Amino acid sequence: MNLEKLKENWKREEQYSFKGWDFFHIEKRWEHEQIPWDYKDILLRYIKSSDKLLDMGTGGGEFLLTLNHPYKFTSVTEAYPPNVEMCKNKLSPLGIEVRQVFDDSDIPYETNSFDIVINRHEAFSVDEISRILKSGGYFITQQVGGKNNNDLSEKLIDGFKPLFPKHDLKNNIKLLLKNGFKIILSDETFPKIKFYDIGALVYFSKVIKWEFPDFSVDSCFKNLCKLKKELKEKGYISGTSHRFIIVARSQK
Repeated sequence: MNLEKLKENWKREEQYSFKGWDFFHIEKRWEHEQIPWDYKDILLRYIKSSDKLLDMGTGGGEFLLTLNHPYKFTSVTEAYPPNVEMCKNKLSPLGIEVRQVFDDSDIPYETNSFDIVINRHEAFSVDEISRILKSGGYFITQQVGGKNNNDLSEKLIDGFKPLFPKHDLKNNIKLLLKNGFKIILSDETFPKIKFYDIGALVYFSKVIKWEFPDFSVDSCFKNLCKLKKELKEKGYISGTSHRFIIVARSQK
């Protein structure tokens, strides 16, 4: 396949629309090594049916609905406008409260509103979590760490510098302890990620803008072509993810 045809195909992937937090478009074209804990299982250890629950950065609400928490006690935040609209169409009719967030340091809910705040891969302000949680309430978060996919970003983007190099388990525990939380559970891992075609990597890189800043097929075309050699030799493009989980209890 000539270079112009390659670029055309990759740009098609780059322009493919993305909604919710669903990577169905590249299903079976990529693989992520499992992490050693089950986020949902951990949540269910702490969530009681009577709890007022907030899911931060719910995406399209796909994961939240699998928890089967009483809708009348469930609230969500979401920042990405297309997802906010999706939530209003899908979650609001169920009785789930949906509010758009514009700033991590300003969650649009009252002080002491929630028994439990859950957060999977969403930015947060420890001060705001402390404010909206009731005393004795739980904050449970699984985070994408600051080293996530850095090796892939370096392969694609010349002069790449990570945006959040200090976003790791150790530093977040320090922040939570400083703000009066007790750490109940914590863990950190660096699973492998693989892409089985360049187009899948292009799609992924365009979606995860904060990890691949200024990525485009045009600006990174030379490096994308270099990765074709790795793909041919290994059968996949490899990278390293970064995840950590914290269960913390408010002691204010």
